[in-house]
Parts: sequence; structure tokens; C-alpha cells
Amino acid sequence: MSYLADVLNISLMIEASLFDNKALGRSIITALMLLSVLILLIVIIRSMFALVEELWVSYISPKPFYTHLYFRKRKLSEDQIYILENQFGFYQKLQPKKKLYFEHRVARFIKHHQFEGRSGVYITNQHKVLIASTAIMLTFGYRNYRFKSLSTFVIYPEAFQSTSNKALHKGEFNPAYKAVVFSWKDFLEGYAIENDNLNLGIHELVHVLHFDFEKRKNSAIGATLFMRHYDKIKHKIHSNAGFRQHLKASKLLRNYAFTNNFEFISVLIETFFESPKELKTQFPDLYDNVKSMLNFNDNLF
Repeated sequence: MSYLADVLNISLMIEASLFDNKALGRSIITALMLLSVLILLIVIIRSMFALVEELWVSYISPKPFYTHLYFRKRKLSEDQIYILENQFGFYQKLQPKKKLYFEHRVARFIKHHQFEGRSGVYITNQHKVLIASTAIMLTFGYRNYRFKSLSTFVIYPEAFQSTSNKALHKGEFNPAYKAVVFSWKDFLEGYAIENDNLNLGIHELVHVLHFDFEKRKNSAIGATLFMRHYDKIKHKIHSNAGFRQHLKASKLLRNYAFTNNFEFISVLIETFFESPKELKTQFPDLYDNVKSMLNFNDNLF
């Protein structure tokens, strides 16, 4: 009898275990289905948000719904903050809250890019912070501030021989290698004199932005804003010979700007940051278009 009781108990335990496993299996399937529905809802909401925002920017107001939203802001080291506070004028003028946003973006930019020295250059925080800050200054009006076509910065002490044409270059953007190359001497000179409309860092990084935003698959609001106003500027320059001549005669933009459309927009944005008052006074339409293409906010300061 004891033997039969043991067998019966074991049978009951097996049945209970099978029942529990089936219940657990049903619970797991239910949880996975709920998770799938939740993910689908998130995808739909994001797609709807992107569509509505695109329509908003296209037909109602030329500004995105929001620019800065961070659940956890990254911090820079004391040394990196010191460099910003003493060597980067744009950051120095920002409101305290905007400085925290700027620091967060600089920290993330540094984390996601490689910095390589050549010809004896040893990479320091100065290289990383000043280059990253230039990129963040240009994209501070955009929600998406990552450069899709850029992963590496190569830094030489001074002008270097380009691998593309063997000529001496101060800076260049190589899309094939996702790299920007700088002469550090010339990069620093771009910030040493803040109103000569000559800034190597801004110039080369605008080339990267332009290259990124010109891609048809780029659906970012920043790309929409940039290309819309770029087209307006391009049309004005090429359809109005008198305006073009007046712009050249003003000497506000150096002659290199008129080499081609890519160089023009880079030089124009250099001038926007280095001589904003002069650009706004002499050519308010150009100023307004650049301000809109970068979603630049005067209330940052």
C-alpha cells in the first residue's frame, strides 16, 4: 500500500508540474504579446509624431516641436569644463541651463568619435573639446546632432599633404573614410581672431553637415530645415546677378566662397558666426535664411 501511495503522490506532483509549466508558458506568451503590442504602438506613435512634425515645419512654423530633452545629462571633466570656459566664446555666452545642454552634447560627441594625431600630435582634451564644441555649436538648434558621415578626426600640427591631390591642405573632409582632417595650427587660428570670417573648424564641419543633409534618405527635421533654406540661398545667388555682384563687392565673404555652392555655404556660415551683426545689417535676407537653416535661437544667450 505504501508503494502505491508513493506512486500516486509522484503522479500528482507530475500533473501539478505540467499544469504549472503550461500556466507559465501561457504567461510568457501573454507577456511577449503585450510587449510586441507595446513596441508596435511606440513605433506607430514615433512615426505619427515624425509625420506631424514634418507637416508642422513644412506648412505652419519653421521650428521643430522641441530641441533639448535629456533623461540623463552626461558631464565633462573639470579640465574639459575649464577649456570651454576659457577657450570657447559661444559656450561662455550661453545661459546656465543651456550650458548644461551644451556640455552633455559635447560629452556624447567626444564619446562617439575617434581622435587621431599625426606627425607628432598627441591628442589632448583641448583637441577633443574644441572640435566637439565646434560641431555642437553648429547643430545646437537641431534635436539630432550626430554626424552620420563622420566617425574620425585626424589632426596634424600644421598644413599637411592631402592624399587626394598631393597638395598642402589646412583641412579636408573625406566622406569615403568618414574623416575630417585638420591642421591644428590653422584650427586654433580660426578662434584666435573671432571676427575675420575665417574659421577652419566651422568650414569643414559645415561640409559634413551639407553632405549628410543632402542625402535623400535623411528625414531628420534638421535636414529639412537646412536644405530648404540652402535652396533659397542658392536660388537667390544664381538668379540675381546684381545681388551676387553686390555680395562679392562687399568683401564680407572672401572670394573662395564663390568657388562653388559647397564652399559658398561653408563660408557664409563662418561669417554668420563670426560677423553676425555685419551680415544682418548688410544682407538681412541671407542672415535670416542661415538663422532658419540652423534653427538658431537668439535667446540662447
